[in-house]
Amino acid sequence: MANSCRKLIFNIYMGFYCSAILPKICICSQFSMSSIDLLNTDPGAFPVATSGEPFPWNKLRLPSMVVPLHYDLLVHPNLTSLDFVASEKIEVLVRDATQFIILHSKDLEIMNVILQSEEDLRYRKPGKRLNILHYPAHEQIALLVPEKLMADLRYSVAIDFQANFSQRTHGGKTRIIAVTDFEPTGARMAFPCFDEPLFKAKFSIKIRRESGHVALSNMPKVKTIELEGGILEDHFETSVKMSTYLVAYVVCDFISVSGTTSSGVKVSIYASPDKWSQTHYALEASLKLLNFYENYFDINYPLPKLDLIAIPDFESGAMENWGLITYKETSLLFDTKTSSASDKLWVTKVIAHELAHQWFGNLVTMEWWNDIWLNEGFATYMELISLNATYPELQFDDGFCHTCFAVIKKDSLNSSHPISNQAETPTQIQEMFDAVSYNKGACILNMLKDFLNEEKFRKGVIYYLKKFSYGNAKNDDLWRSLSNEVSVFFCPPWCLSSGSSHQNHLSFQLAFLGEHVDVKEMMRTWTLQKGLPLLVIEREGHSLKLRQERFLSGVFKEDPEWTALFLWHIPLTYSTSSSNVVHRHVLKSRTDWVKFNVDSNGYYIVHYEGHGWDQLITQLSQNHTLLRPKDRVGLIHDAFQLVSAGRLTLDKALDLTRYLQHETSIPALLKGLEYLELFYHMMHRRNISDVTENLKRYILRYFKPVIDMQSWSDKGSVWDRLLRSTILKLACYLNHAPCIQKATELFSQWMESSGKLTIPSDVLEIVYSIGAQTTVGWNYLLEQYGLSVSGAEKNKILYALSTSKHQEKLIKLIELGMEGEVIKTQELGLLFHAITRSPQGQQLAWNFLRENWTHLLKKFDLGSHAMRIIISGTTSHFSSKDELQEVKLFFESLEAQGLHLDIFQIILETISKNIKWLEKNLPTLKTWLLVSS
Repeated sequence: MANSCRKLIFNIYMGFYCSAILPKICICSQFSMSSIDLLNTDPGAFPVATSGEPFPWNKLRLPSMVVPLHYDLLVHPNLTSLDFVASEKIEVLVRDATQFIILHSKDLEIMNVILQSEEDLRYRKPGKRLNILHYPAHEQIALLVPEKLMADLRYSVAIDFQANFSQRTHGGKTRIIAVTDFEPTGARMAFPCFDEPLFKAKFSIKIRRESGHVALSNMPKVKTIELEGGILEDHFETSVKMSTYLVAYVVCDFISVSGTTSSGVKVSIYASPDKWSQTHYALEASLKLLNFYENYFDINYPLPKLDLIAIPDFESGAMENWGLITYKETSLLFDTKTSSASDKLWVTKVIAHELAHQWFGNLVTMEWWNDIWLNEGFATYMELISLNATYPELQFDDGFCHTCFAVIKKDSLNSSHPISNQAETPTQIQEMFDAVSYNKGACILNMLKDFLNEEKFRKGVIYYLKKFSYGNAKNDDLWRSLSNEVSVFFCPPWCLSSGSSHQNHLSFQLAFLGEHVDVKEMMRTWTLQKGLPLLVIEREGHSLKLRQERFLSGVFKEDPEWTALFLWHIPLTYSTSSSNVVHRHVLKSRTDWVKFNVDSNGYYIVHYEGHGWDQLITQLSQNHTLLRPKDRVGLIHDAFQLVSAGRLTLDKALDLTRYLQHETSIPALLKGLEYLELFYHMMHRRNISDVTENLKRYILRYFKPVIDMQSWSDKGSVWDRLLRSTILKLACYLNHAPCIQKATELFSQWMESSGKLTIPSDVLEIVYSIGAQTTVGWNYLLEQYGLSVSGAEKNKILYALSTSKHQEKLIKLIELGMEGEVIKTQELGLLFHAITRSPQGQQLAWNFLRENWTHLLKKFDLGSHAMRIIISGTTSHFSSKDELQEVKLFFESLEAQGLHLDIFQIILETISKNIKWLEKNLPTLKTWLLVSS
């Protein structure tokens, strides 16, 4: 899934589309206690059901006494009355004798429950009606049986139920689609079920609909029956064994384009009729990627069809439902006129991610949500592998290190969490879908692949997938599978002895000492503890001494939070100036002799003590090409990270960037520019005008040759186009006169053509942003936003509208997002993030968040990705003690109401870090800019 929460959604069309929301077996000894024994224990040990009776189960996790084998599910969503009625028969196997069955159910009205034994079914006896107890706090129901269910026998549980849709409707012509979105704990809002990933079962689904709609589900349709009143009932093939969160069905009026893979799988892309023309790239990419994955994993995609559908108002980026993947429109559709190079890369990445889930997550599922990284980390990692093979022209490999850099920012905080982390409540589970699970998971897999070599890693992955197919796995199962392929692997030499010095480089003679690699032992240090290591390099004569510590951003050695009680087994890579050979070694102790992180594949920061950074700065200024391009990116990243940890002075990190005027590698150039732009926005938000102006002058002067060479077109490689978009956007933001003039000219021509002029997609957002600075232009863009059928264009217009310096316009945007008609509510996170770039926008968004907290909670779950983005986007850029106190008091008021998120502590720590950074580095930045001007 592309990071967010899951629910059953009903999308309301109003001429356009928006949305409304509907409502492991852990075979541990603590969960397998006989229910007879449980019922004989003290009733006070159990919670109280809504009826006032004792509820016979007191744990959040379901017991393992009864397990599902098959669900027969019939659903009739009424798209007129906005409710649904449904029924199901669950075939269960009793493992231990019990007098109750515990299921998940949330906001469902259950009318009737009938239990039939195998004998009842065989002789067609009516079965027994069961009493139901509800315990909403755990989202559970208990079905009480009159006679105990016997171990090793099968039973059938038939349930009739219904629910209303929790809707967001507006005026205008309304058309409705129904879309399920269950991960992680949303299936229980659609049907009573064993809603945990370990309780896998098969599903036979029937959907009732009107003739003007089409119904889709995980499996192909086998037949349609016409019922009384013209209602149609579609029957779908029985699914493979899968977890409840992967169940999916859609009722819509969409149309599709289809193709077939080399192995005969039918792939279809569905979209609303007015966006059908934007589906063709997704079909091409899906066919190519599905063929690649079947070959790479040596396992055929197990279903006969795969549908990918673009949902108009969809909070999630995408969801990997087996055989029916749902996408936000901007994550699947590609408009040749308005989609930029970065849009194309995004669409391709998300398709690759969700298709990888058909194996990682669907075929093999984590046992519990604490290991969601086995799904999400692997799918993110496979974006890199699959795009390198199928779309090398997108040059994704050159930018993958940014996936790691992005999560290091969070993982270097004390409030981070391990990749494999305890999560029990639905809110805690939702919070597991974050950068640590996705990005860090992918980065440590890439680091391990780089260390073991790609073929050994791939063989281990194939072994893992085949061994656990249609089942569940945990952390150690993966490491054992990989160890199976590398059990005889010994890493290359690691001891360095002194050699001769030449200029600023060291040459080494290598002492060959083989060492056995225990993959499980090594990788548990990366998944079971939070954070990342800092490697400190000391030069002693002609040798280098290496030690490891935990890297903490905004925490210095003298601070009480600092600790040395962390130890990683680090798969090091290093190279020397006298050799292009990449050497590998596992650092298992706190001190060792070795040298360092080639191509930034390792998930760690490197600090060169003494004159180490001076030597690197000199080398970069004299001949930067002696270092690999990715290593230059890594050096820039590490230098500024070390500044935030108090290990390196800011002037030294800034000095390192001076070589960029000679840099030909666009990723390295953009990385250096990224930090300068970051400092500019920090100063601008704090209204530190003298530094803001000096930074602006420095950037425009220093990067003028790069700015001036840009064409206002879509020409060049992906990186050429990304550079053009980035640097022209910054130049115009900094009021660079030639940029403003060109963008103004293009915007005027576009308006005069009534929006028909085609502006190159890579500069479209820039042109719109300049146009939005006038009232006439802003109003015209808002009108065009409502008319556009391109999600990519709408995103660009929305960003442009958010750059207005008039508060009343920004307030209007947020109000429109809250209403959900013109600006869909799903865009609120993006909108808040964009608005907070300016000082006035940041304060406005912060005030709105506090004043409208209750309204926001009605639109988004507390732990949802959207809510976390809104909270962090609004507050995490603060950098004053007064702001820190305001945020702290606000979070305390929420926690007093029982509303807690782990992200609260992350934000408070981030603001504290920002305060420390300014206190320590603002004078240095002022001085450096004055000297450099």
